[in-house]
Amino acid sequence: MFSPQGPSLRELAIQALSSVERGYDLLAPKFDYTPFRTPESILDAAADALRPLGPFARGMDVCCGTGAGMRVLQPLCKGRITGVDFSTGMLAQARSAHPDAEWVRADVLALPFAEAFDLAVSFGALGHLLPAERPALFAGVYRALRPGGLFAFPIGAPPPITSGWYWALLGFDLTMRVRNAVWRPRFVMYYRTYPLHAVRNDLTAAGFIVTTVPLAALGRREDGSPRCRLVLARRTGTP
Repeated sequence: MFSPQGPSLRELAIQALSSVERGYDLLAPKFDYTPFRTPESILDAAADALRPLGPFARGMDVCCGTGAGMRVLQPLCKGRITGVDFSTGMLAQARSAHPDAEWVRADVLALPFAEAFDLAVSFGALGHLLPAERPALFAGVYRALRPGGLFAFPIGAPPPITSGWYWALLGFDLTMRVRNAVWRPRFVMYYRTYPLHAVRNDLTAAGFIVTTVPLAALGRREDGSPRCRLVLARRTGTP
């Protein structure tokens, strides 16, 4: 649909009627040719915002997919970098693109690490978690970080109600809710379930000290506020 190398409408339909894991296994070989991959502009803006806070030792990409986040971790981390995902297909693509990184298949709601990393990043993952699942993710990332470690991820400002994007995202989420109400297995993918205030509250409850920085390179809304912010969640304790 999106390019000659991208998935067909039929392939997308099969993916959408599968579970999240199976759907991404199917989509993995063509995922990087879809709009679902995190854009280079967001990766570059996040890297620019994190650079003054580094360098870091070991880094982890949570819900790494095909490994786009390695573009951020590689120049910032002096030690080993690790990607974590539950899709075997996505990890295979990531391993092929970045053979020098470490790749771990795991449920991100039960991360198998303890005080192993100094920086954790995530791109485009929160929409695949229900709000009730966020505390488990954030608690696992907190455990995986060393004291003083940083968890960073971008979060976009909601489009105004007058914007076509507002209604497009609302329509998509409503369609997914109907699909999940009448079809099993569920495919969890929503765009409006992780507002900044709710994410901040969950991070704080997990023990993080939370700040944000605007990603100015991604532009501003009509009211002057940034279109996108980088959430910086610092694990408490002395590095």
